[in-house]
Amino acid sequence: MNPSRVDSLVDLIYGLLIALSVGSILIADTNVGLAFGFGVLVSYIVHVVWKMARFDPDWMTTTVKETVQETVDETVGETVEQQVGETVEQQVGETVEETVGETVEQQVGESVEAAMDETVEQSVEAAVDETVEKKVGETVEQSVEDAVSETVEQQVEEKTEQQVEETVEEKVEEKTEQKVDETVEEKMDETVEEKVDETVEEKVEEKVKEKIDDEEASEE
Repeated sequence: MNPSRVDSLVDLIYGLLIALSVGSILIADTNVGLAFGFGVLVSYIVHVVWKMARFDPDWMTTTVKETVQETVDETVGETVEQQVGETVEQQVGETVEETVGETVEQQVGESVEAAMDETVEQSVEAAVDETVEKKVGETVEQSVEDAVSETVEQQVEEKTEQQVEETVEEKVEEKTEQKVDETVEEKMDETVEEKVDETVEEKVEEKVKEKIDDEEASEE
């Protein structure tokens, strides 16, 4: 007989027995099905081990080596991956932190410098504008006050002088006219009175003289 066919047939029988145990679990008593299935499974494992030991004596060694190799590879892989991950994470963290720190510091420095320059420029501009405006306002106000005071003083002086001159002139004219009128009137009164007195006296003398002459002529 061909050993391969025998092995295949035995494997098929074990497969049918496992299927029968599953059916027993579902249909018949659960405990009986489980015991039958567990017995079939254990016998199949023993058969596989016996077959592998017979046809492949190095199977156990190879399997152990492969298992150990897989375990070692997995453990080493996890350890290396963890170690590399931690190292890379640490290195990347330090590099990123340093780079980010420098970049942030540079960006913050530039931003702060720009903000400070802008703020200082605005503050200086505002202060200069306010100072210049204040100084210009005070200067203009002082100049306007001086100009107004000077103009008002000059105008008042001119007006006062003109008014005084007009008033004095008017008063002098009034006084002169009044004085002239009074003087002329007084002189005319005196002259007329004197003239009248002289005329009356002269007329009286003439009349008296004529009267005397008439009387003397009558006596002769």
